Amino acid sequence: MRIFTLTFSCFILLILTGSAQSNPENPYVKLGQKALIDGNFKAAVTHLEKSLPAENNNANVMYMLGYSYYHSGDYQKAISSFSRVVSLKPGEVSAYYYRGKARNLLGTQMESKLSAFEKEKLLQAAIRDFTKAIELNNEDLKLYQNRAIAYRDYGILKSQKIPKFYNKGIAADAFESSINDFRHVLDANPSRKDIATEIKKAKVYMANLDN
Repeated sequence: MRIFTLTFSCFILLILTGSAQSNPENPYVKLGQKALIDGNFKAAVTHLEKSLPAENNNANVMYMLGYSYYHSGDYQKAISSFSRVVSLKPGEVSAYYYRGKARNLLGTQMESKLSAFEKEKLLQAAIRDFTKAIELNNEDLKLYQNRAIAYRDYGILKSQKIPKFYNKGIAADAFESSINDFRHVLDANPSRKDIATEIKKAKVYMANLDN
């Protein structure tokens, strides 16, 4: 069984409480809630999908569905669900965060059949999601860290020597933006050796652009 941290459990309980209050009679929502609490995300998807289309305008249910898709590895459907959430609740920081992570993961999957241009659009969208989340909550360091990762991945993508795609200038700017975001995190917590390592890696990627 998946073990949740106290902070995550409290957050999920708030989401579930809001969902139950909005439509306490939908049995599929209740089943989805229980599966989500148990960490059974695939079961949560099955139940919550059955609650649609009745719950299409319920931001809490759509959030639970998006979260369950994300943790089931169905990133495209997670993106669609979180897009619905932000259309209903434009100030939902965590929806931008998870949509950004889903887009970043899709844009970097090695086995993906997506073209470099399609991956570029996903990574650019991920960066926009994290930027929007930062605008809404500029004190959350994980938003900067994940935007740094998205910038780094975008830099790596644009540094590939693909005809009509490779762009050294864009790649260098992406690596620089990545380093700036990582530094923001490191300045706030100098003990983060993992972040210091990421900065060194980004500098190496940038230096290799000249090779």
